[in-house]
Amino acid sequence: MAVDYLFKFILFLAEAITVVVAIVFVVASIISLSTKGRERTKDQISVKNISNKFIEMKEILQSEILDKKQLKEIEKKRKAKEKEEKNKEETKPRSFVINFDGDTEASQVENLREEITAILTVAEKEDEVVICLESPGGMVHTYGLAASQINRIKQKEIPLTIIVDKVAASGGYLMACIADKLKAAPFAIIGSIGVVMQLPNFNKVLKKYDVDYEMITAGEYKRTLTVLGENTEKARVKAKEEVDEVHDLFKGFVNKYRPELDLTKVATGEHWFGQQALELGLIDEIETSDDYLMSISEDREIFEVTKVEKLSLKEKLAATADLSFNKIWNSFFKKNSTNIQ
Repeated sequence: MAVDYLFKFILFLAEAITVVVAIVFVVASIISLSTKGRERTKDQISVKNISNKFIEMKEILQSEILDKKQLKEIEKKRKAKEKEEKNKEETKPRSFVINFDGDTEASQVENLREEITAILTVAEKEDEVVICLESPGGMVHTYGLAASQINRIKQKEIPLTIIVDKVAASGGYLMACIADKLKAAPFAIIGSIGVVMQLPNFNKVLKKYDVDYEMITAGEYKRTLTVLGENTEKARVKAKEEVDEVHDLFKGFVNKYRPELDLTKVATGEHWFGQQALELGLIDEIETSDDYLMSISEDREIFEVTKVEKLSLKEKLAATADLSFNKIWNSFFKKNSTNIQ
């Protein structure tokens, strides 16, 4: 049974490789012809009006749980309100929503800068920017850039609300502390105002196997701690000084936007849950993003702004080829599943 299965698998693999090679050849030919003299498809900004999302949900539930008389009364009030608003000829203020989900490299910062740029081309001072932020923090320079992008909103004097449902720690809090109103869910993780530098050192392993490691630098502190070289106490002291300097910059930045904070208590590298963070002054209110957006949905126009990365022809064809291979692979195991013991 096992030999029969192995033989079938080898035949399948040969067929799959043949198909993939053929697809790759066709894809390469099409790409070479179609991409000559063309630029990569440009990314776009997607704008979605989500103002009616909560109203529609409400109407769906009402239609199911209320009787005809109650529905008629609600409809009457709704039309009266619409007529009143129409007579006033007033436009509702707008809230622009951005979602930021950060990794250790803050790789979404490129999307963030484009989304903020788009919003700043149209936003007025009576409008608002809402950032739903989630991040455990990461690299100093990338999160510094992300915070600088958010600061552009402040410089334009447009109200800024940041909401944390899960986590805004370290670099995530560096971004969040800029907000005019900073909200968080009760068990969201907040804080971690600290800096860490860590790396393994394999110098003892190299010595054990009699392997030399050479590093040539110009400048006394071009390298401090290394992975393969022998670290000196002087290098450790210098590295600690550098970490302390970054920590001081971090604390100064937080103090600029939240001067009421007692940094001796909160800048220890510790993190707190939402309710504790409120008591310490790290945030302003306990509220989830859903609750906040729902609370403003009747009085404001809400627009979700997202940068959409459009795939080039090359990427689309590559994705198609990958999908075709997966279908063949899944088909094989479906046909031969009875032989697997």
